[in-house]
Amino acid sequence: MIRIPVVRPLGSRAVCAAALSLLFSALPGISQGEDDADAAARTILQKADEIRFPISGFEVAVRIRSTEGGGAPEVREFKVLSKGNENTIVLTTAPASERGQVLLMKARDLWLFVPNVSQPVRLSLSQRLTGVVSNGDIARANFTGDYNATLLRKEKVDGEGHHVLELTAVDRGVTYHRVLYWVNERNFRPHKAEFYSLSGRLLKTARYEEFKSLGGRVRPTRLVLRDAVRAGEESVMEYSAMKLRDLPARMFSKDYLQRL
Repeated sequence: MIRIPVVRPLGSRAVCAAALSLLFSALPGISQGEDDADAAARTILQKADEIRFPISGFEVAVRIRSTEGGGAPEVREFKVLSKGNENTIVLTTAPASERGQVLLMKARDLWLFVPNVSQPVRLSLSQRLTGVVSNGDIARANFTGDYNATLLRKEKVDGEGHHVLELTAVDRGVTYHRVLYWVNERNFRPHKAEFYSLSGRLLKTARYEEFKSLGGRVRPTRLVLRDAVRAGEESVMEYSAMKLRDLPARMFSKDYLQRL
């Protein structure tokens, strides 16, 4: 007698797993044996980071225009020198009264150097630099090293599909405890982000705008940050004059900056 195999319908969990496997197999950089969802989320995050800033050493000019409650805008300008995500120097170039102040980031340690003051001041990445901008917003080049990523869902934004990632801090030393991050499904460009405190409170939102050629590829040249706690506060970060640079490791030290 010939036995005919019985085909049972897949449960919803199995169907979901199969769909995830099919989707994530199209993303490069996912190794065998890893959890598909976690690996895919990490890959999406890495690709978005590479669009925001170069992986190698670079220099970029940053202009920050902050407004509060309809008052006159406050403008500050900086030059940022970065080598990977662990070494950054932020030089204040304007206003003239603050010119010469320097932020040095080594790993997640941050110091402020002020002219004519012998000892640097220790700061945290979450402290405000100006307006809605925190120190970590300008000093940390990417999210990959600071957060674990989970793919929550997909959403249509302005008619285009976007991955919605949940980023959770690897420790308390990073700028934000939790981030929701929208990344374009087609080209991996970052679209917007929401930043949350340890208590789950929404602190600020961000939109990545004006994608132009910068530092050898198309990147967002404008980041709009809005305070979610104090209505009417906004900071706009504009990036320009980006150059790839082979920056020596000796630059990123307290001794080197004190000599400057």
